[in-house]
Amino acid sequence: MSYTYEFSRPAVTVDLVAFRIHDDALEVYLIRRPEPPFKGHWTLPGGFVHENEALEATALRILSDKTEIGDVYLEQLATFGAPDRDPRDRTISVAYFAILADGDAAGTDGDWFAADAPPELGFDHTSILTVAVQRLRAKLTYSDLGLAFMPETFTLTELQRSFEAVLGQALDKRNFRKSILSSGRVEATGEKSTGGAHPPAMLYRRADGT
Repeated sequence: MSYTYEFSRPAVTVDLVAFRIHDDALEVYLIRRPEPPFKGHWTLPGGFVHENEALEATALRILSDKTEIGDVYLEQLATFGAPDRDPRDRTISVAYFAILADGDAAGTDGDWFAADAPPELGFDHTSILTVAVQRLRAKLTYSDLGLAFMPETFTLTELQRSFEAVLGQALDKRNFRKSILSSGRVEATGEKSTGGAHPPAMLYRRADGT
């Protein structure tokens, strides 16, 4: 059975906010647009949703094509649909954010910038980035999202520095350790760190089931 569709069909895109922590700072991956609109501007990686493609599949495709990263934490962020957000045509964007663990790299088409001090971005990507940072900081306090930044094993000091990078503020060491250990989100591996100038510290990992 065929149907008559009387309404306009705006284009749908996915924009991706990819975060990492590097040198104790929260960074976001940006690419420079090679064509209009906003040619030469830095933007979030993004692309149009194919006709028979699910939104998350688009996000994963963009992640793979434009950052060369595959298996990462991925979460839908919000929908952005201001009528004038894209000068080409009516376009609605569904934004996702991704978290790259320590040691992950990214493609050569872009670069990393401080998430709280990015360059001028094209489209409404400054607003998207702002919402993503706010979401990340909020979820850090009640979920295990902060563990997605960590390698397979880590010290509590490394984990605290990761949290501080996201929150943009120092945390009390004693209170942080008490909170993390009582949350059940991490468990000791029974092994200690090697190398470095400091005495060996206990290594932890994400607890089973978290």
